[in-house]
Amino acid sequence: MELSSAPLHKGQLPWRGLLLAASLLIYWSSPTKAQVSVEAVPPHVAEGANVLLLVHNLTETVHVFYWYKGENRDSSNEIARFITSTSEITTGPAYSGRESIYPNGSLLFQNVTQNDTGAYTLHMIMENFDLKTLSVQFHVHQPVTKPSIEVSNTTVKEMDTVSLTCSSNDTGISIHWLFNGSSMALLGLTDRMKLSLDNSTLSINPVRREDAGEYQCEVSNAVSSERSDPIQLDIIDLGPSDNSPNKVDEVAYTVLSINGQTPKPPTSALPSPRSTETVYSEVKKQ
Repeated sequence: MELSSAPLHKGQLPWRGLLLAASLLIYWSSPTKAQVSVEAVPPHVAEGANVLLLVHNLTETVHVFYWYKGENRDSSNEIARFITSTSEITTGPAYSGRESIYPNGSLLFQNVTQNDTGAYTLHMIMENFDLKTLSVQFHVHQPVTKPSIEVSNTTVKEMDTVSLTCSSNDTGISIHWLFNGSSMALLGLTDRMKLSLDNSTLSINPVRREDAGEYQCEVSNAVSSERSDPIQLDIIDLGPSDNSPNKVDEVAYTVLSINGQTPKPPTSALPSPRSTETVYSEVKKQ
């Protein structure tokens, strides 16, 4: 693989007489040249992928490109050098066999590992033998693994408390929660929902019937993301609470008549007193 470069052309300044030219030169002066720079593409890369340290705005000839691992230009840190006059490539002690240097000074890393994370230094001997030094960094990340959800109980009574915890062995991750497939960050948490500082635990207190549904967590880093399997949370509906104004206690009364003796016909206009005891038994239906 080779990187090609197109020939560079300098723009011509339009002249409209000496006065116009002088005024343009005074107003504009000399256009500022873009500064040579180097960029990691991409700056965050998954382990096993490739990354290119790409040189930009190289407008003059370079005699030699040197690449070093780290910010110290010690000979023991040299990866490779490219001599432009002879197209000669020389590798150094820090060369791993996975790097390729190109005629424009760019450096390609293949099959990167986490040990490749860090700073790199490009040192150049320019056409007029000036020295220029640039540095760049990139970071290598392991793809995240699939998380799982641990829940205190998947079937809870309304007004109880439930906690869901997103479990992952990965580090340096962000955690997000989903409800019925939609981000809870977009849906908005209710005042009954609380997240732990690292977002790993979602607590709902108290639970209500509208909280029933599927919950998932998603873990991500700069290069990948994974979602857990959904957990179905079921809510037992207790109906109106005991304090509800629509809740009416139902009371039944049972009347028992107990006669201590056999009743006798009345001897006067007024009925004779009867030895009758009335008992009320109050039963509250649940």
